Amino acid sequence: MIAKTTIVRTGLETLYFSGAHKLMRPLVGGVGAILMLHHVRPPRSDAFQPNRQLEVTPDYLARVIARLRRMQVDLISLDEMHRRLVERDFSRRFACLTFDDGYRDNKEWAYPILKAARVPFGLYIATSFPERLGKLWWLVLEAVITRNDRIALVMDGEERHIACVGVDTKRAVFEQLYWWLRGLRSEADVLEVVRDLAARYGVDTAALCGELCMDWSEIAEMARDPLATIGAHTVNHVMLAKSPEAVVRAELTRSRTVLEAALGSAPVHFAYPFGDRTTAGPREFAIAAEVGYKTAVTTRPGVLFAEHAGHLTALPRISLNGTYQDERFISVLMSGAATACGTASAASTPPERDLGA
Repeated sequence: MIAKTTIVRTGLETLYFSGAHKLMRPLVGGVGAILMLHHVRPPRSDAFQPNRQLEVTPDYLARVIARLRRMQVDLISLDEMHRRLVERDFSRRFACLTFDDGYRDNKEWAYPILKAARVPFGLYIATSFPERLGKLWWLVLEAVITRNDRIALVMDGEERHIACVGVDTKRAVFEQLYWWLRGLRSEADVLEVVRDLAARYGVDTAALCGELCMDWSEIAEMARDPLATIGAHTVNHVMLAKSPEAVVRAELTRSRTVLEAALGSAPVHFAYPFGDRTTAGPREFAIAAEVGYKTAVTTRPGVLFAEHAGHLTALPRISLNGTYQDERFISVLMSGAATACGTASAASTPPERDLGA
């Protein structure tokens, strides 16, 4: 993991300091980009932070906004992005800031920065989270490994006992179990394992959701600001491509219905949970369009091109990864050079980890 981080950082720095990103931008820079974030909060001192890539600091967010404006990039809403793509209005490059899941730190730390700078933003809400029914299973896994030096679980039908002593070992165990869970056949299989781990090791999933995620009153407060666009993110934050078609349709339609009932208007923008190639594909893109979403975003890394007007429910995003909080990398990512060279894919942000959430 450390080796990969070093390689990615070296790649980003090489593109920046060599000036290659500037030379490549006319060829691979596209017309704009959708930026993806999850948590925004002050840095934590914990040595073991396996989901650290999902959080950036408030200072970094402010510096990103300032950098984009110095680059003369328009910061626009999702509706305006849709208009520019459909009407082929590419006179100026643009960026949309989006936040997945609905974490409370978005309101506490990101929102004041966005409001002061008058920056439009999108919030994709998984509706089970404000109802305290959601399973933040990647965080449950982190909590179990953090609190224990040895854990037991059933893997592929066998009881396994795994040592988790020391930070390096905990990181390795987290990566092993995270990707094993992601490789299971269905969402139900994942949740069965996580429920068992939570019960064995005393992790209160509802309390975790209540601690980290906004409730409906907090979401409604943000939704009243014209800067905010509320989008759907399913009900249960499921890996859609591993679900039957009926479940996919239900998750996409019910989440919109719940958001309309709670906030007074139905969302027209959607984000696929996890959103990589293993969790969202052509079937999901077609269903999102059929049920009426104007846009839907993945976590596949990339900038936007004019051709995306024909693929509005399969849009890529650029992850603002907490491991690489250097504002000069924004210039590289917005240039499209990192994606073209494969660096953006390597720097993407898992759980949503194949970045996104």
